[in-house]
Amino acid sequence: MFLFADQKTEQELEPDDRQLALEHLADAWNNAEQDGIESEAIAHAAIFAAMATLVRTFGEESTAELIASLPKRIRHGEYTLDRSIQ
Repeated sequence: MFLFADQKTEQELEPDDRQLALEHLADAWNNAEQDGIESEAIAHAAIFAAMATLVRTFGEESTAELIASLPKRIRHGEYTLDRSIQ
């Protein structure tokens, strides 16, 4: 897994903080959908906001390296919510 120089490892992250952040994002996502915004538009806006924050925080090169690692992670199911593990 790619880590930024000052990024915490998965074990060091606070699960409660991460879960709380996801809940906030889900609330915002649901509110946007209730306002009639298509989920694809919300997803694109969320990706843009996330990448802009990463670039501002860690720089363009580190962010580009992280983004370059995503295809493999996507293909391995890291972002598939409804997959079955056998």
